[in-house]
Amino acid sequence: MSLNLDKAESLCLLRLSAIGDVCHAVAMVQAIQRKYPQLMITWVIGKVEYQLLRHLPHVEFIIFDKSQGWRSYFQLRSQLRSRKFDVLLHMQVALRATLASLAISAKTRIGFDRQRAKEGQWLVTNHCIDAQESPHVLDGFMGFAKAIGVSDLVPSWNIPVLEQDKAFALERMGADKVLIICPAASKAERNWLAERYAAIAEHAVSKGFRVCLCGGPSALEKTLALNIESMAKVSIDNYVGQTSLTQLLSMLNKATLVLAPDTGPAHMAVTQETPVIGLYAHSNPNRTGPYLYLDYVINAYDKAINMQQLAPIKWGTRAKGDNLMEMISVTEVKDTMDKLIEELAL
Repeated sequence: MSLNLDKAESLCLLRLSAIGDVCHAVAMVQAIQRKYPQLMITWVIGKVEYQLLRHLPHVEFIIFDKSQGWRSYFQLRSQLRSRKFDVLLHMQVALRATLASLAISAKTRIGFDRQRAKEGQWLVTNHCIDAQESPHVLDGFMGFAKAIGVSDLVPSWNIPVLEQDKAFALERMGADKVLIICPAASKAERNWLAERYAAIAEHAVSKGFRVCLCGGPSALEKTLALNIESMAKVSIDNYVGQTSLTQLLSMLNKATLVLAPDTGPAHMAVTQETPVIGLYAHSNPNRTGPYLYLDYVINAYDKAINMQQLAPIKWGTRAKGDNLMEMISVTEVKDTMDKLIEELAL
């Protein structure tokens, strides 16, 4: 049974991280806005994630800076001391989110179903979304919209960026056909091999693409990008560590095609409806893959998990191992790229 918010005035959303997850959450927020345009929406969000979404229309953001440690909870409580919301959507299963939710006053507090409401979430909510057997993360989030009476759950995204960010992307990419490779995930074990990325860059150039490398400023990402550059026998433009999140979003918008492992920019590209080839071995792409382009995922997860598990596994189980991404071959990626180029007439 869903709730009706026709008479509600305010809604608070608690989803602190990460980049891919907040991209999924935007689709849910905008589905809610279509149904309830009168709702004042406040989003408690992480500091980094805010940088991507700060221009989102008709949403108030309150930043939860986890780097402040215990002070972050007191800061949040101080900011919300005089506020009371009609509804809280508690959309993060993590102890820090459970603790943060204690600073949010709301009559109706909706969390995940009992099976998924871990890390104490079930203790701080009084309603739950419907149980789901094996949802993609985005579909799981849409369960919150459904719980408050939203029926149009087809995802769409409007994440505005400044004109200067669009100009930044245009200056660097022009009107060329461009493959953007975002080679690095948050953990090194989820990254493909540098020499294999280089081989795909060469293949893309043979198909008429320019190739750009994009990503964050960490030493891991910069080193991987430099290794790809040095191994490729074609020219590659390396922008790793040289873009803000909104500049990167603008570049992904202008790209023809994106290649990435299980990482935030893959989901950013989905919000721009830019085709993504996902490289997955550690996590189940049916749960965390690029939502609109699951047919073009290279899936080594099933093989990896079958090597490690004899009994049935829980939805969301990660495969373990440092070298699982080696199971993804250059030939598989080339074939998928060729298929995507043909089917989408790129």
